[in-house]
Amino acid sequence: MKNKVLVRLLVPEIDEEYSIFLPVNKKIGNLLLLLNKAICEITNGEWKLASDNILINKNTGQKYEANQLLLETDIRNGSELLLLS
Repeated sequence: MKNKVLVRLLVPEIDEEYSIFLPVNKKIGNLLLLLNKAICEITNGEWKLASDNILINKNTGQKYEANQLLLETDIRNGSELLLLS
């Protein structure tokens, strides 16, 4: 699985966390859209779809820009990420 990383995604607003594989060749903006839709579906609408979500590294505080490729970030296997709206 060299083209994906396994991360722990924390969503504090709904007090949930997920282990998820993310493809390294996608932009953060595209990943945010996919994560947003998946979490909305998993939670049966408890998580509301929003276009202004941000992804932050829990340990470093690094905020990721929408136009960055995941491969160009410091996100690696085992990274803990916060999804905030």
